[in-house]
Formats: sequence, C-alpha cells, structure tokens
Amino acid sequence: MIRPVNFGFNEETAGSNAFQNRNADKNDVNKHAQQEFDAMVSVLRQNGVDVIVIDDTPEPHTPDSIFPNNWVSFHADGTIFLYPMQAENRRLERREDIITQLEDRFNVKHVIDLSRFELEEKFLEGTGSMVLDRENKIAYACISPRTDRGLLNLFCEQAGYKAVSFDAVDEHNMAIYHTNVLMCIGSSFAVICLDSIPNTQESAAVIESLKSTKKEIVEISFQQMNRFAGNMLEVRNNAGETLIVMSQNAYEALNEGQKAVLKKYGKLIYAAINTIENNGGGSARCMMAEVHLPVGS
Repeated sequence: MIRPVNFGFNEETAGSNAFQNRNADKNDVNKHAQQEFDAMVSVLRQNGVDVIVIDDTPEPHTPDSIFPNNWVSFHADGTIFLYPMQAENRRLERREDIITQLEDRFNVKHVIDLSRFELEEKFLEGTGSMVLDRENKIAYACISPRTDRGLLNLFCEQAGYKAVSFDAVDEHNMAIYHTNVLMCIGSSFAVICLDSIPNTQESAAVIESLKSTKKEIVEISFQQMNRFAGNMLEVRNNAGETLIVMSQNAYEALNEGQKAVLKKYGKLIYAAINTIENNGGGSARCMMAEVHLPVGS
C-alpha cells in the first residue's frame, strides 16, 4: 500500500472515471486521505494482515499513487507485471525502488514490462482492468478506454490465464472504467453487478464461468456498485484466516442477506475512506496491491 503525499482529484482520469466526484470536498483533501489511509492500514494490521506501507514521493506529482494495483501485480510463480496506464501522470507511479525493496524479501524471477504499449495508446491497468481468479487462472475484464482487448489477451498468454471479456456500462450507459468496481472474485464467492453487462450472451458466459469454478454469486445493484460494493478483496492474515476487505461505504450498502453469504467465506472488515472514494473514484480494493510472490530464502 502506498501512503499518499499529494492525493487529490485527478483531472487526467476524470473523463473515463464516472466514480470520481467533481463536487467532492476539496478542503485538506490530502490530509484527510492520509488519515483514512492510516486508519485502513491499522484495521488491516489489527486483523493480522501483513501490510507493507511505502511512502509516496513529493515529486513527481502523482495524485492517484494511493491506487498501486493499477501499475503492478505480483504472482506466485515469482513474476511481476508492470502495466501501461492511460493517464500520463499515472505513468509516473511506476517505481523501480519499490520492486527492489520487495526483492529483499521475496523471490522475484521475472519482471514483464507491458508499459511500452503506452506508445501505441493501448492500456491495461493491472488488477483494476482485470479481476483475477488466481486459483483457476481466469482473467475477467470489461473492455474500456483503459482496458485493451489485445493487451488482455497478451497478458493471459504470458501469465497462463484464460480471458473472459465483456462490455460493461453504468446506469447512464457509460463504459465502466475498471472491472474491479463491478466485480470481486474470492476463493468461493463472486460479487458482481450483472445489470452492468447489457449483452445477454456475455452475461451468461460470465455466470457460466463463475458457476463452473464453484463460486457462489452475490449479485449487487447499480446503486450498490456506485457505493463500491463490488470493490472488495479477499486476503489472508498471518494466522491463515480469510478476510474480505471493503470500505465502510461498501459495507453499509450491502443488505443483510448479502453480508450473510459473504460471512460464510470470511470475516468482513472495513474502514471509512470517503475522501479517497469521492476524489479518487476508487476504493479499498484499489488501495491494495496483493503480494503473491514466493518468500525469498
């Protein structure tokens, strides 16, 4: 997780991210974001999660650095992927020193850098663009200005995944910018806004894929998706217990039946991150770049 030093509303991303709120309170936004960040890290650590916190740097200016899962992903075979980003100021978030720091603790075998595709105006923004079923090697992705179908297929070819791609829109028929706001994959469950997938064949294919991998489907509404109820992440703590991490906003958007299903599969933990959600257009899942790398000897 990256602690922000200059968090704020990013004009460069606002055109394709309808979840950013132009009318959000801009007063002391970085200070409030830091407080929310620290509180979320505290909640994770209190629940036994090993959190590596890295401070952002004042320069270059990276208002979205709090969302590291878009530029990097870490895999159990020792591979690290670096991704091409649409917004030019988000490309500055990629930091070699972070990779070097992780190499001290984990076994890194390969770094596959896809950022060169920025020169071709093709983008694939990490585990924002793709929701990975790591166990079954399936990458779910809604195609958008930030998620190129060809790059999705290239990632799958290099990582040994199968792509399940589809178009997805919000209730205003605008393309949803990142897949991880409409769905979350856990070991035994999937949270998804099926209303956002208008093509019935594509929707059926997603449902079939989820059912064939034995996921219990928790369907959420547009209203719940807009409160980031699809933006969750399943993690394991140091005791091997399963936790399902989300924002307080997302938790409060869920109904009791949905919570009951999720509680079968993990403890629900949450933190209030309203400033981050309103200004950044991302939520709890976006703030965590989960490390699946093997521990170094």
